[in-house]
Amino acid sequence: MPGELRLIIVSGLSGSGKSVALHVLEDLGYYCIDNLPAGLLLAAVEEVRRYGGNSPRHLAVGLDARNRAENLDALPDLLHELREQNVSTDIIFLHATDEILLKRYGESRRRHPLADKSTQLRTAIEAERAVLSNMQLSADLIIDTSQSSIYELADIIRSRIDRRESESLSILIESFGFKYGIPADADFVFDVRSLPNPYWTVKLRGHTGLDDEVQQFLDGQETFVEMFEDILRFLRRWVPHYESAKRGYLTVAIGCTGGQHRSVYMTEKLAAALREYHEPILTRHNGLPEHRLHPE
Repeated sequence: MPGELRLIIVSGLSGSGKSVALHVLEDLGYYCIDNLPAGLLLAAVEEVRRYGGNSPRHLAVGLDARNRAENLDALPDLLHELREQNVSTDIIFLHATDEILLKRYGESRRRHPLADKSTQLRTAIEAERAVLSNMQLSADLIIDTSQSSIYELADIIRSRIDRRESESLSILIESFGFKYGIPADADFVFDVRSLPNPYWTVKLRGHTGLDDEVQQFLDGQETFVEMFEDILRFLRRWVPHYESAKRGYLTVAIGCTGGQHRSVYMTEKLAAALREYHEPILTRHNGLPEHRLHPE
């Protein structure tokens, strides 16, 4: 909508990449404010609105656990008020496992914002999770950065957040291997481990679901085709409901044993079919580091 202001709230655990996300948004033309007291959010929005002319119509604000609890609790009502005022809002929540956060703090030697001389780092992380639990529940998009480099996180911010037009639904379909764990950001999880596995065909073992040989093998399996049609039918039925509910983001995870063959091709095949009537559709292959995120 012409003249609409877009507000991105970046929150999450310290050490999960909030600063990286804000830097990327700043490069994309957002006016960024880090560590803003939540009680000043309305004032910040009004200040940006006063710019007028050719000034930025995009605002990104970092909110963390140093905010007062009552201000964080009041945030949902505040965002509802802003949406009534023609402000497009998204809450992006970043997190990672305790082990990864401990490692990052050990490498950076920075002090956790909730830690002091009498508080251990692990205890501070647990306290931060508790303080921000409601913020995470309110988030439009949750990003687990445990296995992501700063460059991969930057790609996610650019592709999923900046590319999404106001009021549109950004869909990510990602493949993964169950032996590495289910992606924490998934809204739907589909298990394709019951399908014939190309891994047990020696000449296909070194290939992936992005290769023609593997795709031809799977397309020749009746059960693969049937499961593809079932999942596609499910998504085509329910995606419009997510759009009607004004959801900004939907993440669909497809898992096989190692995340190399079946889940990868199923992800690509579903994305191609869904793009015939919906955009944007992105794909991510967690088991293939060189193909972590693809917009099309």
